[in-house]
Amino acid sequence: MSTVLFNLTTAALMVLMFKSGIALVGEDTLRRRPVPWAAVGLTALAVGAVVLQVTWSGAMARFDADPSRAGWWRVFTSVFMQNGGVLGAVWNIATIAVIAALAQWFWRGPLMLLLFTAGILLPQQIDALFGETARSTDPRNFAGSSGATYFLAATLAAALLFGTADRTQRLLAVSVPVVGLVLWVGQGNAHGLVTVYGFVLGAAVLPAARRLGLTAPAPAACPEAPVGRS
Repeated sequence: MSTVLFNLTTAALMVLMFKSGIALVGEDTLRRRPVPWAAVGLTALAVGAVVLQVTWSGAMARFDADPSRAGWWRVFTSVFMQNGGVLGAVWNIATIAVIAALAQWFWRGPLMLLLFTAGILLPQQIDALFGETARSTDPRNFAGSSGATYFLAATLAAALLFGTADRTQRLLAVSVPVVGLVLWVGQGNAHGLVTVYGFVLGAAVLPAARRLGLTAPAPAACPEAPVGRS
């Protein structure tokens, strides 16, 4: 029962961030958005890695993040390995596809990829900084893309919070880090904590990204704004 509750609450957190992303880019603009090629590439990597796992029994041992094995690349390749069974792999691939697309439509391709990379590296660095070993801040159990995806999704909630005057949307956005902290404290659910990290980084990056023109116009902030290029 605890596993079911864990999965349900983790999925509920993703739903909050998905809704934040939809509100940010504008649901009525989705059909007019360009193909998010960076998101497509990211998703293709995830799919390709799963195909590799299915066809090569040694793939996980070669590319996971087991600390007992050497290889600087493992921190990156392990993200695209999946160890949550068929349903876990389907969920992770589906969420990375949707969230990466929403993130590219707002942050644009290069910044989306940088934020996703931050979601890969930051939890590990925080663990090392505080000497955390018993209660990792990274959802990865040697493999899995969910941590980086939840991190990236939370940046959309942060952008929504500071990009809309709509009270309901602001409440939706601020619920993301609140629920994330509740899951972390109540369940030890690391997806909740990486969500907080992503939210904080998204809020920190947003002002500079706007000044440099690295974000698309947000319908949440400018309902009549034209759809930005990807």
